[in-house]
Amino acid sequence: MVIGFIGSGKIGGTLAKLAVDAGHSVVLSNSRGPDTLSELVARLGPDARAATAAEAAEAGDIVVVTIPFARYREVPVRPLDGKIVIDTNNYYFERDGHFPEIDAGETTDSQVLAAHVPGARVVKAFNSIYYVHLAEQGLPAGTADRRALPIAGDDAEAKKTVAELIDSFGFDVVDAGPLAEGRRFQRDKPAYNVRLTTGELRDALARG
Repeated sequence: MVIGFIGSGKIGGTLAKLAVDAGHSVVLSNSRGPDTLSELVARLGPDARAATAAEAAEAGDIVVVTIPFARYREVPVRPLDGKIVIDTNNYYFERDGHFPEIDAGETTDSQVLAAHVPGARVVKAFNSIYYVHLAEQGLPAGTADRRALPIAGDDAEAKKTVAELIDSFGFDVVDAGPLAEGRRFQRDKPAYNVRLTTGELRDALARG
């Protein structure tokens, strides 16, 4: 599988390594241009290449959006039609500025992104784990106390594909429900950035 990355910072770079290690190819992009990604591409090896955001979106069977939320309008629209898009973002008003509709609880950051790319199948994932832990805490399936990660989305097939990918990276998965339920594992919620097993994560999501 080819996984495209719109954003190649700490989370993006970590996910790209996990993807390459799992046998996938990755196409990386950032806001500064492909030339600035040469060091990361060299570290990842022959299954990685750099491109523009539009090229990464076009190339990916799955596309990971991992840029600061306030820049969501920079995400290419047309190349993502019909594709699974993994949204790793979190809304931090201190960084992103205030979005009144999110502050009021009328929508979520992932729903805003989904409205921007209406042809895509958006799944919220990987936003509730620190990138260092993402790199270090994966364990084989069936391991006792394996960490679980939450996902949310409106497309069941897309969530199944993302769940399988997460499992291959070393984590169990708990489906929190529709995309709107991604609010249950955002900042300041019991399920946010805490190492939890599957049962513990379900309990935390219920409290969120």
